[in-house]
Amino acid sequence: MLDGMENIEAIAQSLIFWGFVLVLILGLSLGPRYLRSRERQRLYEVMRTAYEKGQPVPPELVASLSRQEAETAGASIPGFGPDRDLRRAVVLIAVGLGLAGLGFGLGYGISFASHVGGAVVGGIIAGSGAIPGFIGVAYLILWLTSGRGRRSY
Repeated sequence: MLDGMENIEAIAQSLIFWGFVLVLILGLSLGPRYLRSRERQRLYEVMRTAYEKGQPVPPELVASLSRQEAETAGASIPGFGPDRDLRRAVVLIAVGLGLAGLGFGLGYGISFASHVGGAVVGGIIAGSGAIPGFIGVAYLILWLTSGRGRRSY
């Protein structure tokens, strides 16, 4: 009977952990998108109200709603372009190095049932760090080849 309760407890802990990870990922990816959508809706409401009252719509408001107009005016749109590639590269390389460090730490510092088991698990985790690491290197190459030298700061 005790083994069954321990299994249920382990399953519940796993579900809670992965549910938290899922909520965190969804919150970080969908949260900013939702906030931008709400801001855009407010701007559309202001434009509609001004149009209904016969007032001229400020050109800044129209330019903020249109990416093409903002780009032709010379304004840079935050979150796009080569700087985004550099930020992604740094984060992904850091995640890859973190996983590699965790894997080597598990492989050499902690022994599970035997040291061989710890080395296998550590090697798997360290090897999985290569995936985000190499994706980060690809983003770094994209950033380096995107013409960042043509900009004037």
